[in-house]
Amino acid sequence: MACWFISLYFLLTWHFAWSNPLVYLMVFVQMHLYTGLFITAHDAMHGTISPHKKVNHFIGYLSVFLYAGFLYNHLYTKHHQHHRHVHTEEDPDFAPHGFWKWYFRFMLNYVTVIQLVIMAIAYNVLKIWVDERNLLLFWVLPSLLSTFQLFYFGTYLPHKGEHDNEYHSATLQKNHFVAFITCYFFGYHLEHHQKPAMPWWQLHKTKK
Repeated sequence: MACWFISLYFLLTWHFAWSNPLVYLMVFVQMHLYTGLFITAHDAMHGTISPHKKVNHFIGYLSVFLYAGFLYNHLYTKHHQHHRHVHTEEDPDFAPHGFWKWYFRFMLNYVTVIQLVIMAIAYNVLKIWVDERNLLLFWVLPSLLSTFQLFYFGTYLPHKGEHDNEYHSATLQKNHFVAFITCYFFGYHLEHHQKPAMPWWQLHKTKK
């Protein structure tokens, strides 16, 4: 969370030139940090941030709100529904469709009107002090891109098709660098479903 905040502060105050290739690299760096922010909230939902329940929930609330104005209770309920009913009609993360239909169904299950209002207000307040180019490029775009990163590597790839295990989940081949860069080890998705109480930074230890 601290890395996300420091990076975002720098990027929102950066007087950049479009010709600077570092600009485009930083969009993807910020995307990865946004994904990490959501993964932090995900771990809070599983109680792995702290042994104290209130601390977990506080970090979860803060992380998803900073991510995109999400309401933690709504995501908490949906995510645990996914774990209880994986790959069924009651699974909010699953849809027997191709990538785009599945993605939009996935997003519609999580995005709320209240969230959109919160983000619209935040955008209009921030642009009082922040150059709109910076807002769009380093605040809006990375968060949108991270939804694709989270969905593709953390939902679509692991759960598409049929699987011969009770969690209906696939897993990446053992490659810790790729697993971290793509989605903070959540490509090891079968292992996550087998041990949901294991935090993301330890998931690689479950990989045989």
